[in-house]
Amino acid sequence: MALKRITDEPAFVLHRYDWSESSLVLEVFTRHHGRIAMVAKGVKRPSSQFRPVLLPLQPLLVSWTGDAEVRTLKAAQWQGGHVMPTGEALVSGGYLNELLMRLLARDDPHESLFDHFAATVELLAEKSDAQQLALRAFEWLLLRSVGLLPDLSREGSSLARLDPALHYVLLPESGLHQAREPGEAHALAGAHWLALQDALDEPAPFLPTLRACADGLQAMRLPLRNLLHYHCGVRVFKTRQLMLDVQAMTRRRSRSGTDASLPSATSP
Repeated sequence: MALKRITDEPAFVLHRYDWSESSLVLEVFTRHHGRIAMVAKGVKRPSSQFRPVLLPLQPLLVSWTGDAEVRTLKAAQWQGGHVMPTGEALVSGGYLNELLMRLLARDDPHESLFDHFAATVELLAEKSDAQQLALRAFEWLLLRSVGLLPDLSREGSSLARLDPALHYVLLPESGLHQAREPGEAHALAGAHWLALQDALDEPAPFLPTLRACADGLQAMRLPLRNLLHYHCGVRVFKTRQLMLDVQAMTRRRSRSGTDASLPSATSP
């Protein structure tokens, strides 16, 4: 029986594992087939054509064979477009990869989410001042795509439509609840939550969600993080811990009078 073959599928490498002295197992996010695992044989050899290609946050076209849990990579090429993010943007991109690894089931296609991810990575690579905005927008879109985001137009317990003039907080277990007072930390006006829900409901929601996140960017950061921790079952994401470690090292070097070569960082 001929092996199933897929050719020139848009993809991003999310993670890599050692498989043998010369090979790797890749976790790959593909547009039409979702997250899949595939073995890249001989990729660690100096002569391998895959070595400069199979890098994170690079838009690729990949081909593979097989329909078992782990496929076999046959070809990969850079799709073109933006260059790989660097510095803080690279760590932010690694954070997005970690979210996808934790929240996407294998072989579950999310074509629109793939397009949102590609647009977010491009934004990280080209506009360093838009990192936090890009991360927040993608977090909302990811939670919405995998069915883990409550309705942001309704109060969580009563399901009553939000009052645009009142303020609400987002709780991981029960959705939106009216704030005890308008100035409560991380509370946002009902009008903002309604605008965000409208943006997510758009046929092409990426740019509308970016615009909706621009207002109240800092206030939504902790509620989003708590929601993601809740659904991912972790206390701290590995990429966030890496960023915290970099910041701590930079502060120690600064206090000791050593010229800090590491950039100051804003954690995801």
